[in-house]
Amino acid sequence: MSAQAELDLRKAQELEEALDSEIRFRPLQPRAGWLVAGALLALSLFHYYTAGFGLLPETTHRGIHLAFVLGLIFLVFPGGKPKPLPDAPSLLRPFGIGIQDWLLAAAAVVSSLYVPWIFEDLAFRVGNPLLTDWLMGTLAVVVLIEATRRAIGWPLPIIAGVLILYALYGAGLPGILAHPGNSWKAVINHLYLTSQGIYGVALGVVATYVFHYVLFGVLATRIGLGKLFIDLATALAGRYSGGPAKVSIFASGLFGMISGSSIANTVTVGSLTIPMMIRIGYPRHFAGAVEATAATGGQITPPIMGAAAFLMVEYLNLPYQTIILAAIVPAAMHFFGVFCQVHFEAKKLGMRGLSASELPRAWAVLRSGWPALTPLIVLLIVLFSGFTPYLAAFWGITACLVVGFTGRDPAVALALLAGMIGAIWTGHLTEWSGLLTLFGLGAAASAVFLLRAPDGRARILDMIDAFVTGAKYAIGVGAAAACVGIIVGIVTLTGVGFKLSNIVTGFAGELAGLLGAVLPAILYDAGALTLFFTLVMTAIVCLLLGCGIPTTACYIIMVTIAQPALGKLGVEPIVSHFFVFYYGLLADVTPPVALAAYAGASMAGADPFRTGNTAFRLATAKALVPFVFVYSPAMLLVTKNFTWLAFWETTLGCVAGIILLAAALTGYGLAAIRGVERWALVLASVLVIMPSRSATLVGLAIAAPVVIRQILLARRRSNVEPA
Repeated sequence: MSAQAELDLRKAQELEEALDSEIRFRPLQPRAGWLVAGALLALSLFHYYTAGFGLLPETTHRGIHLAFVLGLIFLVFPGGKPKPLPDAPSLLRPFGIGIQDWLLAAAAVVSSLYVPWIFEDLAFRVGNPLLTDWLMGTLAVVVLIEATRRAIGWPLPIIAGVLILYALYGAGLPGILAHPGNSWKAVINHLYLTSQGIYGVALGVVATYVFHYVLFGVLATRIGLGKLFIDLATALAGRYSGGPAKVSIFASGLFGMISGSSIANTVTVGSLTIPMMIRIGYPRHFAGAVEATAATGGQITPPIMGAAAFLMVEYLNLPYQTIILAAIVPAAMHFFGVFCQVHFEAKKLGMRGLSASELPRAWAVLRSGWPALTPLIVLLIVLFSGFTPYLAAFWGITACLVVGFTGRDPAVALALLAGMIGAIWTGHLTEWSGLLTLFGLGAAASAVFLLRAPDGRARILDMIDAFVTGAKYAIGVGAAAACVGIIVGIVTLTGVGFKLSNIVTGFAGELAGLLGAVLPAILYDAGALTLFFTLVMTAIVCLLLGCGIPTTACYIIMVTIAQPALGKLGVEPIVSHFFVFYYGLLADVTPPVALAAYAGASMAGADPFRTGNTAFRLATAKALVPFVFVYSPAMLLVTKNFTWLAFWETTLGCVAGIILLAAALTGYGLAAIRGVERWALVLASVLVIMPSRSATLVGLAIAAPVVIRQILLARRRSNVEPA
């Protein structure tokens, strides 16, 4: 990899902080920095320990997590735009942090720990809270909304605020949205003292699963797993036409599943691939769009899916293996769609691949870097052996520490894998003896290497810093999840989710009726048209609600607000959950709030809006595939009435349709495609993608003349070109 192809690391980090509000941290004075780092380290160690040696009681565990998260946010995130330099300490700014932030942090800690503290009496207070209960609840709601605003921006707090107003004053609204109304005391009682609000499933999933996988992703990146993915993708795909763009697709898919953030994925992988794409001839806006679109695909890539897989496990009450199996084909369709457009664009522009001198050798990359894969292998072994996701995360993190401390020594990596397999095989993994034995062996091996290694102290500090950084990256997600608890609580308190479902399905039924008035009776199917219009409106709602919201919070909001409309029409739960999840994430590359695309544009020096439009065009497969698996759930492999015939018909039709659509959108296949032909291919692709045998045959018939002409033009060109 040429040094000229790499962006300055500091500039990339500054860009990520500018676009991703979750890491827009304030600069701190040294003493404040040490204090905050100590608290972040304590938060990571708390989750690491409880994941391996047993979770605390549910409410206590969530309360401690929330106290750490909200308290730290007021110390880490400024109330306004971050300043370039830390503030000087003074009487009103202890350690350089304003006294109002210290007070907010203290209020957050006290109000978060209050519910666990009164837990023994909580059953007697729900429905009839004491004065201190609802005052503490009011304080908790206020500091939570402010903390969420600081950590991830305005969209989520605005939604929460509007819904709180709806809960208080909805009695005055007309029609179906009206409800009996609630007092402030009743709202706080529901949001603060019950498990339907702040301390609900959303916070529980983050405190139990998501935090651990954010920490794992940071640690895995530190020991070289991200670099291994990028180097391996470069070695395998870089030599082909338009190679750097294809490297971007594969590397972003691999790296993105552990990063948990589309923007972080865009910046990290894009710092290497975007300059290479520009250098071989891709337009700047196209280079930025390719990286952004591929980066958003990382969030849907199994086996980790940016931690969304574990949310689905909780909400759908399905085994982890089922979720992963369902995610494979739709994710592959997304990357295949991007790959086709990238390939056709490269052929259209006559691009080359990277030269042999610019490429690493795949075998050399694996031979030197394979120990970095050990933590991921360990995590997957534990997961697929039927253990809990948080225990898998514990051992994945432990493997990261062992591999990091020992400098990626192959012998230690092999010994660790053998020890894990042996512990699982003999049934000792969940026992204290087995845990302590493996943990002790790993610690002993690490100590031996650290004592012998000249850079041992640096390795220890690097792993400690990774624990601090992992917690720092995760606190924004924690606040977002708690704030989503407010949204979920208001929905359950007022029933607005079902009311919105009735509005959406009712309006879709009216549109279907209007269309039925002009369609021939043989083509009219009221149920199918109602479902289609419901899908379209649900997709639009997901795109709007997903703007600027982290993956975890985005999924929970989609499930709470948008998914019930599909469930009402009989769509299987796993299918409807995947539908809203895909469209929520599509907001990252959909203008006008396409944050991942804007990150790519900034790195490429391109026009943001043009980059966003191109990124959305590249993501058309991601936009179409959810409609396909709603009408033909066989694509997800695990749905009711699954048959292999339906699976292959749907999947192969989707592959053919994606190729045709990519050629139409690019204006090039085997040769240049004329305007009328492009429209014919668009129509043909939609028909071929539709999970209907007759529609597929009609689409192939429409595409056949264009494809035949493409083949003839390609042959004519090859005959003319000199040998």
